[in-house]
Amino acid sequence: MKKNFIIITGGAGFIGSSLIKFFIKKKFKEKIISIDNYSSGYARNHVKNKQVKYIKGENKNIDKYLGPYKNKIKVIFHFGEFSRIFQSFKNYKQCFKYNIHHSSKVIEFAKNNNIKIIYSATSSNLGNNGEDENLSPYAWTKSKNIELIKNYNRWFGLKYELVYFYNVYGTGQILNSPMSAVIGIFESQYKKDLPLTVVKPGTQRRDFTHIDDIVRGCFLAWKKGKQKEYMLGTKKTYSILQIAKMFGSKIKFLPQRP
Repeated sequence: MKKNFIIITGGAGFIGSSLIKFFIKKKFKEKIISIDNYSSGYARNHVKNKQVKYIKGENKNIDKYLGPYKNKIKVIFHFGEFSRIFQSFKNYKQCFKYNIHHSSKVIEFAKNNNIKIIYSATSSNLGNNGEDENLSPYAWTKSKNIELIKNYNRWFGLKYELVYFYNVYGTGQILNSPMSAVIGIFESQYKKDLPLTVVKPGTQRRDFTHIDDIVRGCFLAWKKGKQKEYMLGTKKTYSILQIAKMFGSKIKFLPQRP
């Protein structure tokens, strides 16, 4: 049977919708199915194209949604997870639900149907020789999924690629939401003529990667990957204060937090 479907969980979110646009722009022949619960994705991110089908639902029900297509799927890009460090302290139960329970269903579906999974890992669990995986509920859940995927490869032959994201920014980034990343927060504040809020001390450094580079990296990991881990970054870091100063706005410092 011809495999002509690409699945993207979180396809209405920032990165998922950008990947769909990449595939359409490159004139891929495959049909695309997005599964998204719209907790941080938006209908305004939909691509109006007959190749794309949008399903509103939870990843835990992936078997039900994709049962009719399971023998036709080429790859699953799994981006539909809880994805903010600070918010994972405030909503740790939700983080565990989405990133452990629901993601395990996606991984199991890929394993059972011999489908390669491209998993969006996070750089937040890489620091201090891996010790940073325990610094937040978010990093911990992501590290457990990485372990599960690698073990499913050893035990059952699951095909995978792991793509590590840093701080992704660009057109379509989340604005005016608790799930906004730092540049999305600064953009929203800048547009409202508000001071940019920098968490003290402001010297914390991050790698910022443009969305176009991220989606191209995800595509290359699928097409050329060899069941390995790929760091999609620039190898250049900026402090949060440096980024804030680029906007030329007033700056307001916030207390330190986890």
